[in-house]
Amino acid sequence: MFLEGRLRGALLGLAVGDALGAAVEFRAPGSFEEVAGYRGGGPHGLGPGEWTDDTSMALALADSIVHAGWDLDDQARRYVAWRRDGKYSVNDRCFDIGITVGSALSRFEQTGDARNAASRDERSSGNGSIMRLAPVPIRFIGLFPKRIEDLLRYAAESSLPTHASPQCLSACRYMTLLICGLIDGEARGDVLSPDWWALRELRRIEPLHPAVDEIASGSFRRKRPPDIRGSGYVVHCLEAALWAFHDAHTFRQAVLRAVNLGDDADTTGAVCGQFAGAYWGLSGIPTAWRRDLARRDMIDDALDGLLRAGRDDLHF
Repeated sequence: MFLEGRLRGALLGLAVGDALGAAVEFRAPGSFEEVAGYRGGGPHGLGPGEWTDDTSMALALADSIVHAGWDLDDQARRYVAWRRDGKYSVNDRCFDIGITVGSALSRFEQTGDARNAASRDERSSGNGSIMRLAPVPIRFIGLFPKRIEDLLRYAAESSLPTHASPQCLSACRYMTLLICGLIDGEARGDVLSPDWWALRELRRIEPLHPAVDEIASGSFRRKRPPDIRGSGYVVHCLEAALWAFHDAHTFRQAVLRAVNLGDDADTTGAVCGQFAGAYWGLSGIPTAWRRDLARRDMIDDALDGLLRAGRDDLHF
């Protein structure tokens, strides 16, 4: 049951981090009262415990994996259903969508080809594909550690419908590997080491983008705010989330560090929450944050489906 708790923690941690950061999204660091729990407000006027596009897109991805297997066009269609109809939203409407995501989904609606819908320009390297990533390592944890190449292919492909730059693809591959190592119970220090065995295997299969490889080599340990930034750039976001997580003593400490960086606070929180949830598991997330998370039923339904889909590969 320890494994199941870590699997569930990865997705619930995403949603909790998203909800904690929503009220201070787009606020400059140091310009707001430090977040210590759910609060209402923010740019979208959400209530305490309500979450944003990060969780909505993760739920859409999970729904696609459960009901369509692995189909990038189906994933994109479900993102479009969120954008157009508010499906998977906490309040039944799409109130927040990034420019890169919106452009890619518009192109998909024109062409029907999700694999080639997103820009491959390095300037289109937002954090929208790492914010929703958790369903991939949850569903395909059975490929770790013996079929890492297949695992990494799913990770990179999950980015393609909206974010196809080399930075985004590398970030998804590296982040998926980290989450799987944490879910599998490997020591945090080993998983985050620049010499981790699985990272060596990843680099052998396909080198990371240099900016992502710098993170994997430990940049998040060497820097401090303001050099650590919770921005919308995928490299900054991943680095900030790992900075918040790598030496935290609890889920709470890790995720609050992330969201209190401000700027793209909900997404930094969501990315950190995936790492922290995978490491400390469901029981490590504070009870009040689990209890008061909006639409918890949607997240539990998605988790139940993902675990059923991957049950033959799991060992709990």
